Amino acid sequence: MPPDVLVESASADRLGIAVLVSVGRHPLTGRTRRADQDARAYELALSIAGARTALLHAGQNDAENELALRGYLGMVGASETGENTADRLAVIEQATGADVLPALVNALRELSPELVLCGMRAETGEGSGMLPYLLAEWLGWPIVSGVAQVESVSDGVATLLQALPRGQRRRLSVRLPAIVTVDSAAPAARASAFGPARRGGLAVSAAASMPDEARAGWLTTPARKRPRRLKIITASSARDRFKAAAVKTQGGGGKVLTGFSPEIGAEAIQALLKEEGVLTS
Repeated sequence: MPPDVLVESASADRLGIAVLVSVGRHPLTGRTRRADQDARAYELALSIAGARTALLHAGQNDAENELALRGYLGMVGASETGENTADRLAVIEQATGADVLPALVNALRELSPELVLCGMRAETGEGSGMLPYLLAEWLGWPIVSGVAQVESVSDGVATLLQALPRGQRRRLSVRLPAIVTVDSAAPAARASAFGPARRGGLAVSAAASMPDEARAGWLTTPARKRPRRLKIITASSARDRFKAAAVKTQGGGGKVLTGFSPEIGAEAIQALLKEEGVLTS
């Protein structure tokens, strides 16, 4: 069962937001830190004036992870602008290699928030980005991915700006409760203050750890950087060669499918994966 901090946050007559946070890892040093996209999700939650926010993490509870999780507690909101800072972070302790999905589903059912915010994928572990979609499937809630901004929430409907390639944005409306994954195009998270991070509380609760049977059968190997194919330039003069090298390559092999059945879309995705060598025939 989740700690009482979650129930208290949801019981007030204000918009209830749950932010799912994870332990990140710095890409250069490899040290643990707050995950970038999860911190941006908390930043979006702070931007919604008058909302009550609960921070939720499911995973191991050790000294290294605690230091990273306290980075979220150090994100202090300005009370004069209506930003409600979470002074506690709920930690659902799970064993190493456990499937955190059942624990998160039970916690969210107990909390009953109107809006769940999280990053698109974790920086450690599988990092597949499937967890938000599985949560939406288990809870029966709609999900919107790649959001850069929450414009408004009123009358049980949230208006969102979804990040698209090349800086484009798309305005969407979704009925609550809903799960929203936050893109890296969202506003950067504010700096974490040391004092509030140390004073903030971690409300640790134990929950049954379900083994991840699917992951147990996987064979994992270190990823190798794929070589990039170079375009052969046959220009005769130095000016033409420089111009050809500096021009931006435009992708022309894309295909947009609209108005087709899910089966046709799945076949197109499968054909693309086979063409790229991800799947074998």
